[in-house]
Amino acid sequence: EHTFRNRRNGLRADLAQILADLHPAFMRFPGGCIVEGMDLPNRYQWKDTIGDIAERPENWNRWQDAIRNQTAPQYFQTYGLGFFEYFQLCEDLGCEPVPIINCGMACQYQSKQLVPLDQLGPYVQDALDLIEFANGSADSTWGAKRAAMGHPAPFNVKYLGVGNEQWDEQYFERYKIFQAALKASYPALNLVTTAGPAVDEAHWKFAWGKFRGGTPADIVDEHYYRPPQWFLDNATRYDAQDRSGPKIFAGEFAAHEPRGKRNTLRAAIAEAAFMTGLVRNSDVVALSSYAPLFAKAGATQWTPDLIWFDNTRVYGTPSYHVQALFAQNRPDVVVPVTVTSTAPEPPPATPPTAAAKPLPALFASAGRDERSGELIVTVVNPFADVRTADIELRGTTRVAPDARATVLTSASADDENSFESPSKVAPRDETVKIAGATFPRVFPANSLTILRLRVRE
Repeated sequence: EHTFRNRRNGLRADLAQILADLHPAFMRFPGGCIVEGMDLPNRYQWKDTIGDIAERPENWNRWQDAIRNQTAPQYFQTYGLGFFEYFQLCEDLGCEPVPIINCGMACQYQSKQLVPLDQLGPYVQDALDLIEFANGSADSTWGAKRAAMGHPAPFNVKYLGVGNEQWDEQYFERYKIFQAALKASYPALNLVTTAGPAVDEAHWKFAWGKFRGGTPADIVDEHYYRPPQWFLDNATRYDAQDRSGPKIFAGEFAAHEPRGKRNTLRAAIAEAAFMTGLVRNSDVVALSSYAPLFAKAGATQWTPDLIWFDNTRVYGTPSYHVQALFAQNRPDVVVPVTVTSTAPEPPPATPPTAAAKPLPALFASAGRDERSGELIVTVVNPFADVRTADIELRGTTRVAPDARATVLTSASADDENSFESPSKVAPRDETVKIAGATFPRVFPANSLTILRLRVRE
């Protein structure tokens, strides 16, 4: 009976609260490969997920057998959490919804079913109807259905994803049809398109050839499930991104440990190093999100995940704390950072690959919080040794002597959280005394540090 925000048929309060504590800017739903379905009848159809919960049809979940030797026959979709509940949750969290719709293609890894181009009309109409359900007036056809569910006011959806990880010409010839229809009816809608299932491979190169060749795109969704070392090597990935092209959505990423794909501190800190590059390039990287978000212990065949729960308990992983710290300390204005070192570079915590790039001594980003007037300095040390640095603030000589530091680290890079020890890896706060615009700081091994400094320009 006790639900989050006391919503009727609402969400389990502790699960929604840990999500609220993350301070998300947006939430993508329902994914992901679930949108595609194993075949077209199995695809996610948003109209099945609204109205009386007791009358919503159940659907089986393609992840029951999508991973070889890791079947999950318990995977089903009741649609108890449908699009109305999703939009309502985003409103309660103060975040933007990023709904994803099927583009007339089933999973290209599985059945590869396609809707012929001349039969795509109902799929396009489903997308148009979804925006009317979310944003239409209460006297419109689909807006009236939203109002009947208890929300007369529009949800003001600003983003819509067309497909998930589809690739090559089969996707783009369908995307163009969706794009033309959606922009004709909703020109201000930001459309999220896809660059395929991975990056730096053939499908990704084909997609970017399309975008650079004139295919219209607002935001391009890129996914990376790679070892921790990849995230260190790619922290500068978007430094040279074309600023005149479409924006980037780092839509699904997670560092996957080579052995066991565990939610370790090592993986989380590698993600943090990568995210300093996302912050530094936030003029072109519009959105980013870890994936997957939730997993129920004993009822999943995919790891790692951000938040784990069972019937009565929930905990956040080290990666959860990384995401929360970046979200809670997101600057309004990015300022430049230079990292220099004269010391020889010791080996990284994770053995590099043969093609590994030279890494900086530390990973860093910085920006200004306009409301508090504070300078936010984010420093990541993904290495196995403690590192000491002089922080030199240029452009100011007036720094308050008291600063706040939040540090995420643990005794071992292999440390994980669990139901028994949910806070084994958790951030700790401290007060820092500063003598001026240049001051030393020790950065522990395998750590993320957030400094909030009160400065005057």
